Amino acid sequence: MDKVILKRTSRILAGHPWIFSNELSTSPKRFGPGSLVEVYDNRNEYIGAGYINPNSLIAIRLLTREREKIDAGFFRRRITAALRYRERFLPDTGSCRLVFSEGDFLPGLMVDKYADCIVIQILTLGMEKQKDTITGLLDEMLAPSVIVLRNDSRTRILEGLSLEKKIVKGRLDTLPVIREGEALLEVDPLSGQKTGSFLDQRENRIAFSRLAKGGRGLDLFCYSGAWGLQLARRGMQVTFVDDSEAALARARRNAELNGVAGTCDFVKDDAFAFLKSEAESGSGYDSVALDPPAFVKSKLKIKEALRGYREINAMAMRIVKSGGLLATSSCSYHIDRMVFLDMLRTASRDSRKSFRLLEYRSQGKDHPVALSIPETEYLKCAFLEASH
Repeated sequence: MDKVILKRTSRILAGHPWIFSNELSTSPKRFGPGSLVEVYDNRNEYIGAGYINPNSLIAIRLLTREREKIDAGFFRRRITAALRYRERFLPDTGSCRLVFSEGDFLPGLMVDKYADCIVIQILTLGMEKQKDTITGLLDEMLAPSVIVLRNDSRTRILEGLSLEKKIVKGRLDTLPVIREGEALLEVDPLSGQKTGSFLDQRENRIAFSRLAKGGRGLDLFCYSGAWGLQLARRGMQVTFVDDSEAALARARRNAELNGVAGTCDFVKDDAFAFLKSEAESGSGYDSVALDPPAFVKSKLKIKEALRGYREINAMAMRIVKSGGLLATSSCSYHIDRMVFLDMLRTASRDSRKSFRLLEYRSQGKDHPVALSIPETEYLKCAFLEASH
C-alpha cells in the first residue's frame, strides 16, 4: 500500500476513523481514488490502514489499526463479527441491519436482511472497489434467495459515484414479509424508502405500543404504517397520514396483512396542514407517533431545522389528550440529545400543555453506536405523556 503521513492525529488516535484532507501532510491528489493506503503519524509511527478518496472532504476512512492485509479474509472476519454481535444481542435476526457502516467498523457499507432477501448499500468509493468481494461473501455466508443493490443514496454523489439500484441475485416476484413483534410488514427492497424499511425504529415502535391503552391513534409521516400498525394491533382506531399515495398504499397493504384494516383510516395530506386542521377542529388522540424525515442535512441548517421540529412537535402536542402519549423522533445527526430535549421543552411551552418524559431512546441494537465515533449515534426518540 502507499504510505500517507498525517499532520494532526489527536482525534484519530482517540479512535475516530475519518481523516480529512487538511490533516494530510501532502495533497491526496497523488493517490488513486479508492485505493488502500497505510497511515502514519509525523513521527513515522503506524496508525492503521484504510481507503482514500482525494475528491472527498473525508480523504481517508480507516478500516483497521492492525498491520493486516485488506483482502477477502479481512472482510469475512468483519462480517462474521457483525453477525455474531446480532446473534448475541438481538432476539430475532430474521430481519435486521446486519452491517452498520462505522458502527461495525466497515465504513461506507450498510447491509439489511429482510427475511430471505439481503439489501446492500455502498456509500463510498473505497467500499465500492470491494463491492464484488462483499457481495460474494454475503452470498456465500448467508445464502439468501435475493440480493439487491440499493446504491441510490445521494451521499454517493459526494464520492463521485453514480446512483443505481438493481437485483443481482434472484427475483422479487413476491415481496418479503418481515415480523416486527407480533406485526407483519411487507417490504419493498427495490423501490421502498431507504432499503425498504426503517429498521432503526423497530424496538421503539414495539416499546411504544406496549404503553398504549386503546382509544384513537395517529401515525404521522406514516410511510409503511409501522408505528400505527403496532397501535392498531392493540385495539386502537388509527389514522395514518402521509403526503405520498405510494406510502399510503403500502400502509393499507400492511393493515390488511395484519387484519386491522377495518380500524384504520388513511389520509393523504401534508403533516403540518393535517395537524393544524385537527387542532382547529378540537380533535384529540390518545397516542401519537411523530417520526419525520431528517430536517437538517448540515450544520448550516440547524437553526432552520429546529424551527421546523419545534413547530410540528408543538402542533402534535396540542392534539394529545390529557394522559395521552406522544412518541417523537429526530434522525438528524446534527441535532444531539440535549438540543432535541430542549426543543421539546420549548414546543411543550408553545403548545400550552405540560408533558412528562417517560423514556428517552435511541436506535435499535442492530445499529450499534461506537463510543469513539459520535456520528454513529444519530436517532433520538422520546416517549412523552400529556400531564393531567
